Amino acid sequence: MKVIYTDNNATTQVAPEVLEEMLPYFHDLYGNPSSMHTFGGQVAGKLKEARQRVAGLIGATADEILFTSCGTESDNTAIRAAIASQPHKKHVITTRVEHPAVKNLCEHLDGHGYRVTFLPVDRQGRLDLEPLYKALSHDTAIVSIMWANNETGVIFPVDEIARVVRERGVVFHTDAVQAVGKVPIDTKHFPVDMLSLSGHKLHAPKGVGALYVRKGTKFSPFLIGGHQEKGRRGGTENVASIIGLGKACELALEHLEEENERVRYLRDKLEDGILERISNAMVNGDREHRLPNTTSISFEYVEGEAILLMMNEFNICASSGSACTSGSLEPSHVLRAMGVPFTAAHGSIRFSLSINNTEEEVDFIIDKLPPIIERLRELSPFWTDSKTAAAVCS
Repeated sequence: MKVIYTDNNATTQVAPEVLEEMLPYFHDLYGNPSSMHTFGGQVAGKLKEARQRVAGLIGATADEILFTSCGTESDNTAIRAAIASQPHKKHVITTRVEHPAVKNLCEHLDGHGYRVTFLPVDRQGRLDLEPLYKALSHDTAIVSIMWANNETGVIFPVDEIARVVRERGVVFHTDAVQAVGKVPIDTKHFPVDMLSLSGHKLHAPKGVGALYVRKGTKFSPFLIGGHQEKGRRGGTENVASIIGLGKACELALEHLEEENERVRYLRDKLEDGILERISNAMVNGDREHRLPNTTSISFEYVEGEAILLMMNEFNICASSGSACTSGSLEPSHVLRAMGVPFTAAHGSIRFSLSINNTEEEVDFIIDKLPPIIERLRELSPFWTDSKTAAAVCS
């Protein structure tokens, strides 16, 4: 049975063109790009091309791109660089709905000599900017706010935030891991100081990412070693994966219009079909200002983990909006921050599409999901109690 993959915010399939461009650098062209000989020099030239391709996707210059191992390293590097280069400042601002790469680091800093402000979101997952502006102070070292949420797809007003933060003389970083390649980003017009991206979210391999560092931004290296990345990140480069990331960024720029049209159409069809056929279902987050490929839907009175297991019988891949699959009974911190009701938060499923998905796949999910939810609700005491209560009230 064919795998229907709608978990692209977790990871994406490596594009065939990306794999093809990477293969020679695993075997034939294996030179170290730092070597003085021509054999290594040709590899260095290919890394330069990859850097230019990554920069081109986000409107940056090549020397503003720093290669890393992943989005998590990029996020950690940005935040740690900002506080290390401003040791007299002890305040960090972020949100309650950040990816763990930012959230957990900030919680760690909060207990180790730093004061962290975690900004709230409303029921639609939108950020209230007034608390941000009030929290800014002479002691603020960095503001780190994601471009788009990985669970709900909700997009934050990064342009407005960046301009205000810059006016106050504070460093601004955005985790754009889920946004890059899905929505237009031009750092020439968005005054962000640092921006994180990750290869495996845009059809490059896992284990490679990048950090955009605007020219003139104070920076202190996170990994100290050799001269690689102009001394900003020591360690021999992950050559093949960096080359793959460069090619993936080039393809993402070519497919940006398709991402925002065809993929959005498929997402909307999937979402509307589910809501029409399943009662007591709701979309989590702002349905207007969000990524074109993402929908988070809560199904009341059932467990997300159980939905995933039953969808898996049909080879449908998606993600749960709770931490159940990692052994926790708690809903995700994002849904809790949004105030999603307990009866819905536990039954939240995220579908995240890509340019590889088809309309036939969407139709298949719309056909198979309603009986799954109906069967699970028949087994749920919460669903029985809710129907009884509704009958009494009527």
